[in-house]
Amino acid sequence: MDTFDAIYQRRAVKHYDPEHQLSDEEIQKLMEAAVQSPSSFNMQNWRFVLVQDKPLRQQIRAAAVDQAQVTDASLLIVLTADLKSWEKSPSRYWRDAPQEVADMLVNWMGPFYEGKDELQRDEAMRSCGIAGQTIMLAAKAMGYDSCPMIGFDPVQVAELIKLPEDHVIGFMIAVGKATKPAWPKPGQLPLEEVVVHNQFS
Repeated sequence: MDTFDAIYQRRAVKHYDPEHQLSDEEIQKLMEAAVQSPSSFNMQNWRFVLVQDKPLRQQIRAAAVDQAQVTDASLLIVLTADLKSWEKSPSRYWRDAPQEVADMLVNWMGPFYEGKDELQRDEAMRSCGIAGQTIMLAAKAMGYDSCPMIGFDPVQVAELIKLPEDHVIGFMIAVGKATKPAWPKPGQLPLEEVVVHNQFS
């Protein structure tokens, strides 16, 4: 599928065929696309929790105001990020780079993030957002639909997936075979309202 077609056709679909399953190869392809997403300092701080266990999906659905796509979609992905990835053997993020480049960036990471909790969380959310869009566009290109989700209790979901203390949840994505199309687009703001040239007036 053409990239622009995937962008324009991607919608937040709510209704999925609960009998459909993605193959292991398809899931692998989706995740291989996800990790092509950019991340600051190449630290790849996203952690993708692929929830396939049916009883666990039911528990997450209960924590997500009973939204059917949590259990009916072929795959549920909880996008999380490691807040402290910047300090966990950062040299591995640049192992294939020229040594002088690797040394410069690795030595810069610590002072850039250390003691800046808000920045660390912002970075986690940026990484989850970018990777999430990659997943949704890749799913569309593969002939599937998706639904990004924030309508859930993050504390409950964190407990259910046993989220480490130094990780945070960004959002969830349901991926699968749609049984109903999404509603018509409710209305896009005009470019004149959302595009700023050079400076806000």
